[in-house]
Amino acid sequence: MAKKWNKKKEWKQGVFTPRNLSKYRGSTPIVYRSSLELRVMRFFDEKPHVVSWGSETIVIPYIKPTDGKLHRYFTDFNVRMKDGRGVVHKYVIEVKPHKQTIPPTNHGNKKPKTLLYEQLAYAINDAKWEAANEWCNKNGYIFTIFTEIDINKYMK
Repeated sequence: MAKKWNKKKEWKQGVFTPRNLSKYRGSTPIVYRSSLELRVMRFFDEKPHVVSWGSETIVIPYIKPTDGKLHRYFTDFNVRMKDGRGVVHKYVIEVKPHKQTIPPTNHGNKKPKTLLYEQLAYAINDAKWEAANEWCNKNGYIFTIFTEIDINKYMK
């Protein structure tokens, strides 16, 4: 179902081949950039309440705080899912490790350079997520972030 994309990387990347291709809305190949994204793709492909899904198909403009310029945010997923009553809801979903969804702290043994890198990355992500929330509110979507905690709890 999934095969290695780049063996030189420390994190898992590859190409996902869905079993239910009719549910996928987007271009191919479908590339996952982490093992968390792969798990989410498998869930979307297998679950009957997922009507359709796409990967990196919605692009949202945002102002990057580090340079003040307009950039493009390629969201991880857009999904249409039925709830228990059969009502279809539209979601824009970002997949991130939990550690990257909270402001970084200096717990005493981080190098200043590491802390600065984490702060900049968090500020950029926060700007993307704020733009995504605004875009979703205007376009009838719900924006949410999935972490390994959510994936382990809800995507079995």
